[in-house]
Amino acid sequence: MLRAVGLPVGLSLLPLSLVGAGCCPPPAPTEVVLPATPAQRMAQGGRCREQPLALQILGSGGPVPDDGRASAGYLLWHEGKARLLVDAGGGVFLRFGEAKARIADLDAILLTHLHADHAGDLPALLKGGYFAERERPLPIVGPAGGERFPATDAFVRGLLDADTGTFRYLSGYLDGRLFELPTTVVDPERPPATVLSSAGLTVEAVGVHHGTIPALGYVVALGSFRVAFTGDQSADSKAFAERIAGVDILVAHHAIPEEGSGVEHLHRTPSQIAQMAQDAGVKSLVLSHHMKRSLDDLMGSLELMRSIYAGPIEVGDDLSCYPLAPPAE
Repeated sequence: MLRAVGLPVGLSLLPLSLVGAGCCPPPAPTEVVLPATPAQRMAQGGRCREQPLALQILGSGGPVPDDGRASAGYLLWHEGKARLLVDAGGGVFLRFGEAKARIADLDAILLTHLHADHAGDLPALLKGGYFAERERPLPIVGPAGGERFPATDAFVRGLLDADTGTFRYLSGYLDGRLFELPTTVVDPERPPATVLSSAGLTVEAVGVHHGTIPALGYVVALGSFRVAFTGDQSADSKAFAERIAGVDILVAHHAIPEEGSGVEHLHRTPSQIAQMAQDAGVKSLVLSHHMKRSLDDLMGSLELMRSIYAGPIEVGDDLSCYPLAPPAE
């Protein structure tokens, strides 16, 4: 069973901010994780890199700036290095620094789709990369284009092109003066594809249904551990549900309530998230990408989800950390 560092086997996952505090039984089934204060975030932010292998939430919020949360962003830590960044929504640049991550360490940036709350901080991160001690290329992976969205390679060029780019002063990323940004574009309509394989780390991109928006989910494997990221997806994302069997952590976007949102064609409802996790034998479920509409009846949603899914459920916050391996002896 997946467990938090310092807890007996059989207890549910705890965010790292609670581990080792000498106090804590697992949270009650209806406990709510509220956004931490800036001071608390700074205190807990860098602790995830101390773990041999861990998932960290950088941004647990959505596109509305009224909840004290950054928009979508996640890190996978391995042996003190942030190896993967998944999404880069507004506020992720700040949380990236609070987590004490370094752009020099990243093996890739994975974008689930090109909504602003998932990709809006990419330019700021690339500006930070200007000062990084890095020479090797930094791959960027993302979806192909659609009616109102560019393909990911065109999106990057639109930011950085020397003549037409929004941030053309950073065109060194495209002309060789800075480290390269090789871009892998994945057609969501095609079968799942391996987009990265490096030093024991494997990433599979899976097309998901998010209305008319080209979108991807990701399944990441490092050694025997597997983590999956839903991104934004509706219940029509059957290929993704088939690829996540037995993952150690499923990071699922909790963006809508069970009833009355009117956007089920864009997102899974709480019961649909829970059913997917149960059917796939997911070992632990972490909810993120919260919005006010989904938090208003959080207790009811958790009760419903726990009636369907037998594993532990965590309500993620910015900088929450979930170890995937016990500390080295």
